[in-house]
Amino acid sequence: MKMDERSKACAEVVEQILVSNAYMATKYVSDKLTVKATRRRYKGKPQKGANVDMVLTIGKPNYEQRKKIKQAKKENRWPIEMMVKYPQKKK
Repeated sequence: MKMDERSKACAEVVEQILVSNAYMATKYVSDKLTVKATRRRYKGKPQKGANVDMVLTIGKPNYEQRKKIKQAKKENRWPIEMMVKYPQKKK
């Protein structure tokens, strides 16, 4: 992996969180490398204010991500572009 691919993936996931109302965005660079940005929340809601806190994770995929990779390869829809998670809406 080139460092340029990682930095490009980092910029994409951070931009996705800032533009949309998502709290987590995951970019699958390869089947052995993922880049994930998670916005910090308080009681399930994004914190309000001028500051946006994010945790950026670069490395091997976790259990949930490995499962998605395996399923995508089985269904011949690899590579996965980006997975985005949004907060649940109140009922």
